[in-house]
Amino acid sequence: MELGDLMHPLIEQRWSPRWFDSSVEVTDAQLAAMLEAARWAPSYGNTQPARYIVGRRGDGSYEKIFESLSRRNQNWAQSAPALLVAVAVTVNAKGDLPLWEYGVGLATENLVLQAVSEGLVAHQMGGFNAEAVRVLFQLPAEAKPIVAIAVGKLGDRATIPDDVRDRELAVRKRLPLSEIAFTGEWGKPFTAEP
Repeated sequence: MELGDLMHPLIEQRWSPRWFDSSVEVTDAQLAAMLEAARWAPSYGNTQPARYIVGRRGDGSYEKIFESLSRRNQNWAQSAPALLVAVAVTVNAKGDLPLWEYGVGLATENLVLQAVSEGLVAHQMGGFNAEAVRVLFQLPAEAKPIVAIAVGKLGDRATIPDDVRDRELAVRKRLPLSEIAFTGEWGKPFTAEP
């Protein structure tokens, strides 16, 4: 059985490249569709903790997000036409929100899969300075920056930065299903009949 026989094509095609076509912009319609997909993600008790800071190349938000990235990520993310930061709101009028990390993760996966459906690619990054984002964007205390996201059109292979070339062209690998899905007891692999 082939990988594509088991999963939706959007999931199969999703990956996190480190090179973008710097001549292609992400349109307002594409960004709106991605953010709308994030908005409709499930969350604990419909608390909807996910918020996004959006920057497009040339605007002040992009520059602030770019400034917060680690140097290693700046090296390749500079060609991305859009940079975002996913932020979790951890408190609302009812008090502390439970499972806000999970809610932001679900919303961000929706955003990334919508990007794929728009013919784009997205790379999520933990390598950014959350405190810098907090200060640069004057976030309230209950807002926690979780992940930065570079979005754009995949670039030509010749534009892959040298320091990430080998990793970018390597075969994608994941743990086998037998190591992540169990039944009956921990470690006993779940098996599915084709």
